[in-house]
Amino acid sequence: MKWSLFVLILMGQCCFFMCQLYEYHFINKSKTWEKAKEYCKEKYTDLATVYDMTDMKRLNNSRKTQAEAWTGLYNNPGKENRTWHWSLPGLEYNDSEAKWDDNKPNNDKYPENCVAVNSTNLWFEDGCEEEHPFICYDEKKQPNDTYCVINKPMTWSRAQKYCRDNHTDLISGLTQLNNITDRPGENFWIGLFSDRWRWSDGSSSSFRNWDPEVGDKNCALLKSSGQWRSVDCEETKPFFCYDDKVILIKENKTWEEAEDYCSHHHHGLVSITNSHQQEWVQKRAKNADTPYVWLGLRFSGVLDLWFWVSDQLVCYDNWDPAQQIVRDCDKAAAMKKEENKWVEVAETAKFNFICALH
Repeated sequence: MKWSLFVLILMGQCCFFMCQLYEYHFINKSKTWEKAKEYCKEKYTDLATVYDMTDMKRLNNSRKTQAEAWTGLYNNPGKENRTWHWSLPGLEYNDSEAKWDDNKPNNDKYPENCVAVNSTNLWFEDGCEEEHPFICYDEKKQPNDTYCVINKPMTWSRAQKYCRDNHTDLISGLTQLNNITDRPGENFWIGLFSDRWRWSDGSSSSFRNWDPEVGDKNCALLKSSGQWRSVDCEETKPFFCYDDKVILIKENKTWEEAEDYCSHHHHGLVSITNSHQQEWVQKRAKNADTPYVWLGLRFSGVLDLWFWVSDQLVCYDNWDPAQQIVRDCDKAAAMKKEENKWVEVAETAKFNFICALH
């Protein structure tokens, strides 16, 4: 087989195959939210955390009935517990880069949990039930056509649902906002919101999929429609657990020794193909005994490219911008325990490592 054809096959795997680092389980037993959490921690890992619309489809496909079911999302009451999030999964809000209007956010008309942009391109918080035009982001379109202006005023939640149903999501993040060449009138919604909701396992996932009639209780469940609502945590419902498919091995080994161990005991060193898997893996890496952990990423001198041990090319990467990648034959990728960036390291170094269980 010619190398060019081999590379094309690998690229096809990169685009169409995605390993799952966590698996959902529908438990058709009625329990309170707390009892459901205890069950999931005992039998699996925790109540289900949801990262994007793909996860939503996986949840819906995993349940055997259309009964409402608990997820791992719960409310952490108190105005001071609000946290800002971008609607588009995988983006983290950074207060130092925010473009708030003067004296904003001040929450002077609490609750004002959604954000719009004014005529001077500065942000202000507003009640989510107010109606504004909005801009959707569409990742499937050409680079110069990824934004769609919707001049029909809607509430923030309905605008978000419109964008997810017809495009990708509400426009989110500074990069997207800075690339706008057209805009609605004076004020328009963007994909920035704040809430007091947290995940049972401590995940920072910002994904929310509320029904417009969200409710004002403290635990979230998945409706038969696929959207969420809040109810009293003492109600008894079926629930979703998730099962972790990666494991940190606290043994110091070279890259090849680590790969041999993972292949023999599990399913090889872990591969990371998107930002959600990156977050999943870095949570485990924080418990390592070494400053770096090995990943299943290695450089091939024959092909002159990086590839995962699962035979995927690097479609997603998280390299440390401070390091110059040399691309030597004896190099593999490790992830920093603290900063979570990938670095190129000699294969003979000895670190803890992360295996894929499936």
